[in-house]
Amino acid sequence: QVQLVESGGGLVQAGGSLRLSCAASGRTFSSYGMGWFRQAPGKEREFVAAISWSDSMTWYADPVKGRFTISRDNAKNTVYLQMNSLKPEDTARYYCAAAEYYSGSVYSRYNYWGQGTQVTVSS
Repeated sequence: QVQLVESGGGLVQAGGSLRLSCAASGRTFSSYGMGWFRQAPGKEREFVAAISWSDSMTWYADPVKGRFTISRDNAKNTVYLQMNSLKPEDTARYYCAAAEYYSGSVYSRYNYWGQGTQVTVSS
């Protein structure tokens, strides 16, 4: 089992920045691909970014490319999402997810999920 706890969400003005953190506990963190997804009210959960377990590859959804950066610190069992140049359309609940020996955008491949952290971007 892997437990995931997100933090760092909040209210920010358009153009601002936030850094989300996801602390993992349980099984060997370094063997898990990690991803961030988000869900806005009335919409389906969508992929945001992912990073491989070896930290050598990253993936981003087109709407966040060039603005968001995913990274991980295996020594701290933590994955981060640095979000810059935030837009009102980034408003959503952001979820951290872990997948054993998988990295990418496929929602169904992720085995473990956190409870999410709310990000609200005002215009």
